Amino acid sequence: LPPLFALIFAAPPLRGAPAAGYVAALFLLAATAYAVFQVPYVTMPAEMTEDPRERGRVLGWRVGFLGVAILLSGALAPAIAHADGDTPGSYRLMGVAVAVLLAVGMFGAWSATRRAPAVARSEAEPSLRAQLAAARSSRPFLHLAGMWTLQALAIGVMLAGVQYFATYTLGSAGAVTPLFACLIGPLVLFMPLWNRLARRKGVTYAQWCASLLYTAGAVLLAFTGSGGPAVGYAAVVLVGIAYAGLQLLPLTMLADTLAADAAATGRRRAATFTGLWTAAETLAFALGAGVFATVLAVTGFRSSDAAHQVEQPDAALTGITAGMSVLPALLAAASLVLLSRYRVTPAVNRPLQEEPARAD
Repeated sequence: LPPLFALIFAAPPLRGAPAAGYVAALFLLAATAYAVFQVPYVTMPAEMTEDPRERGRVLGWRVGFLGVAILLSGALAPAIAHADGDTPGSYRLMGVAVAVLLAVGMFGAWSATRRAPAVARSEAEPSLRAQLAAARSSRPFLHLAGMWTLQALAIGVMLAGVQYFATYTLGSAGAVTPLFACLIGPLVLFMPLWNRLARRKGVTYAQWCASLLYTAGAVLLAFTGSGGPAVGYAAVVLVGIAYAGLQLLPLTMLADTLAADAAATGRRRAATFTGLWTAAETLAFALGAGVFATVLAVTGFRSSDAAHQVEQPDAALTGITAGMSVLPALLAAASLVLLSRYRVTPAVNRPLQEEPARAD
């Protein structure tokens, strides 16, 4: 993944369709490499412990480090890219810098968990058809995965619009750095509070709170034009507080769902479910950029290169704000329908088809 990420921003001397093809191919390869890492990474908490509280603590630390990494990359990457006036060289340097950060995080995760205990091993379905059949047999997983896919799409659309929102709504391309700080800063600060709320009131209750708060923050973001930059930054802080919960709570619910499925069926299907989860999540984040680009095209946004900013029609400016606020709010609101149908009923443990693997 690190070299593929750097190559996405290598900016070879291509224009038009060849340039788009290059970026698409490299992004596909990078997303595939990410999935190969992410599937076992998400599966491991369900394999390492059967204690829900312990899983919550493990995932809490995961989200905490995730927040620091996103804050570093989200704030550092634009600063590097804009340092020399958005030149191809500055983007190449940014790609290499983030690639190094990716390498440190990924090898660090491997090194820290290679001797971790394994309470049980997951079994994998042999084909995509079998995986989809397994997913259809678990209604809680279907509702949970559908909810998170919609929320991931909402987040992907919003992240795709940050640079446009900073440039055309807030009036400064450099505003993307404080925007990322407002979005990701609360991830580290409020993650323990979301974890505590989940322990006291239940993880589903906490997920409702995070989803509603995200929706409210996205709606407030629509009033940036009339209320000024302060309203925009305040809305992004609310979204960031909610985002802390949305990074932690769905994964906690997924781990609980996997444990309940194992107890009900006697099978360890965590690898199958997390593979589908990661595929849906990756697709949603990728589609986010495409959906926002569609909004720009429909509203008449005028493309330009980094060195020549053109004046945009009022419809395009409205589209940028709506794409950053109204559209993510609608997607988040739609996800609440699936969240309302999510139920996990604790089942009596049945003998597992595989013997638990012993820790090294």
